[in-house]
Amino acid sequence: MADKLLVIDEGTTSTRAMLFAADGTCLGCEQAELTQHYPAPGLVEHDAAEIWERTLACARKIVEQAGGAGAIAAIGITNQRETVVFWDKSTGEPLAPAIVWQDRRTAAMCRKLKQAGHEPTVQARTGLLLDPYFSGSKIGWAMANWPQLKQAGDRLAVGTIDSWLVWKLTAGEKTAGVHVTDATNASRTALMAIGSGHWDDGLIDLFDAPRAALPEIVDCAGNYGKTTLFGAPIPICGMAGDQQAATIGQACLDPGDTKATFGTGAFVLTQYGARQPTSKNRLLATIAWQIGGRRAYALEGSVFVAGSLIQWLRDSLKLIATAPETEGLARSVDDNAGVYLVPALSGLGAPWWEAEARGSISGLSFTATRAHIVRAALEAMAHQAHDLKTAFAADGADWKALRIDGGMVANDWLAQDFADMLDVHVERPAFAETTALGAAMLAGVGCGMFADLKAASAMRGKIAAFEPRMEVAVRDVRLAGWERAVRSVIDAAR
Repeated sequence: MADKLLVIDEGTTSTRAMLFAADGTCLGCEQAELTQHYPAPGLVEHDAAEIWERTLACARKIVEQAGGAGAIAAIGITNQRETVVFWDKSTGEPLAPAIVWQDRRTAAMCRKLKQAGHEPTVQARTGLLLDPYFSGSKIGWAMANWPQLKQAGDRLAVGTIDSWLVWKLTAGEKTAGVHVTDATNASRTALMAIGSGHWDDGLIDLFDAPRAALPEIVDCAGNYGKTTLFGAPIPICGMAGDQQAATIGQACLDPGDTKATFGTGAFVLTQYGARQPTSKNRLLATIAWQIGGRRAYALEGSVFVAGSLIQWLRDSLKLIATAPETEGLARSVDDNAGVYLVPALSGLGAPWWEAEARGSISGLSFTATRAHIVRAALEAMAHQAHDLKTAFAADGADWKALRIDGGMVANDWLAQDFADMLDVHVERPAFAETTALGAAMLAGVGCGMFADLKAASAMRGKIAAFEPRMEVAVRDVRLAGWERAVRSVIDAAR
């Protein structure tokens, strides 16, 4: 009986296939790391062919664990947003490297567009700001600098990772794949009008994007086509960008509900319902989901470096051997000894939006040890979250509680630090991988397993709670030190 859901969760540093039962139980997981390519400072690329090959291999193992394709009711997809893939429709092969969301190569282009006065129009139409983070400038840069893309003519396909995966899943030996993107991923391109849910010709012209190469925008739940790569046909029925999927997986379905995901980056979304938000504090308006042609919106704050900072401490600085070590090291010292780490390794995101800012470790003295630097790295997560909370509050969307998830929050010290520094009730689900869970919920709605997202939210399961217990004076000292540290980084970038 087809009663299981297969989720493809394609992240920045790894890709996974996961199997879910209808009650939210994760029945299996297969994961493969993805190669990060850094051709120059500020440039980040992926090999789209590698993404597909490793994703397919993981999915095949999960299908086998499920007992074959006949046991799977539907596939859900969730993905790193803003990353752009360029491929040939006739061969299904990439034509260039995938430009990753962290990439900053279009900083000068975005600055020039800002100076020309285009940012208010972009923000009004898309809910976004002019920043290299978003896909539109990446596409424009690629079209201007990689001649093979223009040479491909009408064979060129451009899309975010969801589009790439759906194409590859649905393409046959003699047939082209389905070229679609869901509304949440489309809302991160800076090419879609957030109010209408359609591509905007004025924005496409602004970024010199190839209109004919873009995918069709579809709902987050539905039937986009079937894949026959695993034996019996399996419908693809759910799709959302990773942060929107996590919002759904955290059951943030009512206006005011707020979640924060700490993965490679950190992303906070507050649910707004059918009302389109407008920010005066450099936050982003985005689509939370679209089902039956009806959109729910969210206000979002994006931080570029979170879990990737811990990976950097491990792989580049060799300060730790494994990520779980950070909790013990943070607990081994009473405070940060005046050390602050500003993780602007890929620029600063919300609410600062300084594309050319670079990271810093400040306040070092002979008192500082490896443990203090590691603790400062963990503290930076709550410090960045506090900056976002201040901006959300100024936009009339202060957080009464926060639902956290992502790989980083398995660290109990870090979860408690969020409660302490933000001075709010914090919830962490027992199953922290809510991005994949949200994709499973969408696939369940899309294939008819659930009537709607409210019904699907029963998959969320148990939670752990953390309450604030830090003295106000201690919090104030930390925040003052952070403000000095982050301001010095911003001043140096200007």
